[in-house]
Amino acid sequence: MWLEMLNPKISAVILLATAMACSAASEESAENAKATDQDAFNQYWYAGKAEITRYALQQARYGEMREGDAVLIFVTEPFLTDKQVKHEFGDSRNATTVLKLNFVRKFYTGIYPYSVMSSIFTPVAWRELPTLKVTTSSQEWCGHTFLQMNRRGDKLKVQLRSYFQREGDRNFELAGALLEDEIWTRIRLAPESLPTGDIQLVPGTQFQRFKHVPLKVEAATATLTTIQEPELSSEALQAYTIDYQNLKRTLTIKFEQAFPHRILAWEETYESGFGPSARMLTTKAVKTHSMMLDYWRRNKLSDSHLREELGLIY
Repeated sequence: MWLEMLNPKISAVILLATAMACSAASEESAENAKATDQDAFNQYWYAGKAEITRYALQQARYGEMREGDAVLIFVTEPFLTDKQVKHEFGDSRNATTVLKLNFVRKFYTGIYPYSVMSSIFTPVAWRELPTLKVTTSSQEWCGHTFLQMNRRGDKLKVQLRSYFQREGDRNFELAGALLEDEIWTRIRLAPESLPTGDIQLVPGTQFQRFKHVPLKVEAATATLTTIQEPELSSEALQAYTIDYQNLKRTLTIKFEQAFPHRILAWEETYESGFGPSARMLTTKAVKTHSMMLDYWRRNKLSDSHLREELGLIY
């Protein structure tokens, strides 16, 4: 009311000044929040340790469910964008910091073991540089396979080395689409950036290994939802789901809504097995243990107790 009693010109000046002050305060608040987020990120990811999380794994294989371990190891490290290897010495002009994920699954099928591992290298500055490299290897008593994808410009250069005759040794290219494998690192870096709706992406390389399907860009539908699952957390979680129509496969990753967006569980449903034994099964993994650790220094016999502290069985 007091503004109405003033000269209209003076009132306008006061209103403008007030609006400008509010806008400046809002911008300052946003900048402070951004700085706080960056500080939290730096303290968590640049402390000289890796985040190691063990999951109780129920893995579908050959039409039956198998128990095992899954381990996600997230760590930042310098990475050469031209050679696409870890920067350890020499010229650092082409180095960037990546969030690396080593994704390990171990389980038994009858008498013999499976060990599958993927490494995903996603620049922390993911807006300027998308995921640069993915490698996946599989070892079991029949033999082993190795797949590597390198992003070069708008293409993905793929190398496949396999003991299977129909796969053999192959080099080929894919369009530079989003990789399912990089969804795991993007969740940790910026879950709000996850694409939703109808998308094109390259399915996960571990799935490709288990199903022996050709690696190519596939159509899918993605959703990001808020969920409540008290058995995983007392806080609200987010669930990112990818549904591949042609592959008849669905993947859901459940993670913390708040930073550092830890992954608490995932489920993956598709047809497991071959021939008459094939049926739709759901692989599940649930977090059981986690720690921040400079594991590369923990290589003595006296460090073996750390395996027990992580709940590792296989």
